[in-house]
Amino acid sequence: MSDAPRQPRSAPAEASLKTSVDRRTLLRGGAALGLAAPALIGAGLAAPGRAAAPMGGDPVRDVARIKLGAMEVLVMRDGQAVRENPHSMFAVNREADELAALLEKNFLPTDKVALPFTPTAVNTGAEVILFDTGLGAGAKPMGGHTSDLLAAAGIAPDAVDVVVITHMHGDHIGGLMTDGAPTYRNARYVFGQAEFDGWDSYGEGPFKAVADGFAATVKPLADKASFIAPGETVASGIEAVNAFGHTPGHMAYHLESDGARMMITADASNHFVASLQRPDWHFLFDVDKPAAAQARKDLFGMIAADRIPFIGYHMPNSAPGFLEPLSGGGFR
Repeated sequence: MSDAPRQPRSAPAEASLKTSVDRRTLLRGGAALGLAAPALIGAGLAAPGRAAAPMGGDPVRDVARIKLGAMEVLVMRDGQAVRENPHSMFAVNREADELAALLEKNFLPTDKVALPFTPTAVNTGAEVILFDTGLGAGAKPMGGHTSDLLAAAGIAPDAVDVVVITHMHGDHIGGLMTDGAPTYRNARYVFGQAEFDGWDSYGEGPFKAVADGFAATVKPLADKASFIAPGETVASGIEAVNAFGHTPGHMAYHLESDGARMMITADASNHFVASLQRPDWHFLFDVDKPAAAQARKDLFGMIAADRIPFIGYHMPNSAPGFLEPLSGGGFR
């Protein structure tokens, strides 16, 4: 990696976004927080010239192929983990019987919880942009199938132009490297500035394992990366959205093409019942739990109000879904 210093942008100020703001205010929340104006990133970092990957193709197991205006969105089932004792991770600020009652009411088991892993690729017609990389090949058979699923859908790893990391937990960055080399060797990378700086400065503590994974997997790619903030764009029609809290600079991404819209929410919610119906209930792996709860209410409040389909990294069925608001708060 080059020893030349990066020119960091100012870290976003700590402020929550209110659900009363309109869509553009939320998407470009950086302006209200003193951030740089929206800008198209990646000047001078274009991938080597090659034909754009074709859209369409035969159905592939564990891949949902969705037309979004002029874009094509591929939602992939990288794998799934099943964990016992849901209360060890979810609703950690509530009593265990409250969580059990909610799960039972929604016809879910109370003694275990399923956590799918769902990377997403967007073919804009000019570029293939991969959002998160899954667990990596070392996690097979539980996960680590992202590059294989892309190839089965007609996109070889060398055809991926951009890799966007929503945040730097291991199930999102694990597939960046294969056998010590970049899996997507022709790609440029897009990292959130606040996310990168947050883990780069992390010392000892409960999230040290995440910081160590970042140092081994993400940091070596910094000289091939662009660093962005909420309100800035990865490509035309793909805009970063503030969802800080789960990690220091966790971001969602809003897609828009020919009037069609979709949101990639990453880990803003980690369960379709426990975190969405009760956004104030804390999740063990949220770094800033109050901020993460506020991000859930802000982001999903806008998604529900605007009737935007969304893809969540740990949502079921590896496909977009819609939300309706609940009368007591939260979403279904």
